[in-house]
Amino acid sequence: MFWKRLISGVVLLAIAITTMAFGNVALAAVLYLISLIAYRELTKVMGASGEGKSFSALEIVALIGITAYYVVCFLIATQGFDKELLLAVIMAVFLGELLFYVLKFPKYQASQVAAAFFAFLYAPVMLAFTFLTRELEQGIYLVWLILISAWGCDTCAYVVGVLIGKKKIFPVLSPKKSLEGCIGGVVGTMLIAFLYGHFFVEASFPDRRVAPIIAAICGIGAICSMVGDLAASAIKRNHNVKDYGNLIPGHGGIMDRFDSMIVTAPLVYFMAAFLL
Repeated sequence: MFWKRLISGVVLLAIAITTMAFGNVALAAVLYLISLIAYRELTKVMGASGEGKSFSALEIVALIGITAYYVVCFLIATQGFDKELLLAVIMAVFLGELLFYVLKFPKYQASQVAAAFFAFLYAPVMLAFTFLTRELEQGIYLVWLILISAWGCDTCAYVVGVLIGKKKIFPVLSPKKSLEGCIGGVVGTMLIAFLYGHFFVEASFPDRRVAPIIAAICGIGAICSMVGDLAASAIKRNHNVKDYGNLIPGHGGIMDRFDSMIVTAPLVYFMAAFLL
C-alpha cells in the first residue's frame, strides 16, 4: 500500500507541476476533468446520482453547468470577459436544478436537489479558482501557494503527527489527527512558503518584501486545507463510506486526494489578489 500510494502521489505531483507551469488550456482541461469526476463522486456518496452508471437529471444540469463554468473561466482569462458571468452560470445551475425538481416531482427529494447543487459548488466551482489564480498577474508563481498550503500541510502534519503526535483532537471524525500534527502542518507550511517566497517570488516583486505575506497566506491556507480534509471525511462518515472512489491507487477517489486543495484554492486566489 505504501509504494502504491507513493507512486500515485509522485504521478499526481508531476501532473500538477506540468499543468500549473503551462497554465492556459492544459491546466483548464485537467481541472475540468477532475471537477467532473469529483462531482460524480460527491453525488454518488450523497445520494443525488442516477441508478448504476446512469446520470440523474439533477446531475446532467450540473455537468452542463460545470462545462459552461470552465468555458467562462477560460474566456475571462483569455478574452477579458466579465467575471459576473460566473455568477450567472451558478444561478443558471441552481434554477435548472429547481426546474427539474418541479418537473419530475415527486421523483427527487429536496435533499437530493440540495446535494446536487452543493456538489457543484463544492468541487467544480471552488477548484476552478486554481485556474483563476494561475491567470492572475504573477500567477505563474502564486498558483504554487495552493499546493504548498494543501499538500505541504498534509505532508508536514503527517510527519510531525507520526513523530510526536499524542493529543487527539478529532477522535470520532479523524482518529489519527493530533494537535501536534496540526500545529506542525501549519508551521511547516509557513516555513516552506517563506522559503519559496524569498528564493523564487520576490524577484518578481522588486519593490516589495512579499515572503512574509506569502507565509501568512499559506499559513491560513493550511488551516483551511485541514478544514477541507475534515469536511470531506465528515461527508463520508455521514454516509458510511470509506472512500469516494478507487480511481487513484492508494488514495481512493479524486475527492480523497483533492479535498484540501479544493478548499484552499479560492482562499489563495482572493488573498493573493488583494494582498499581492
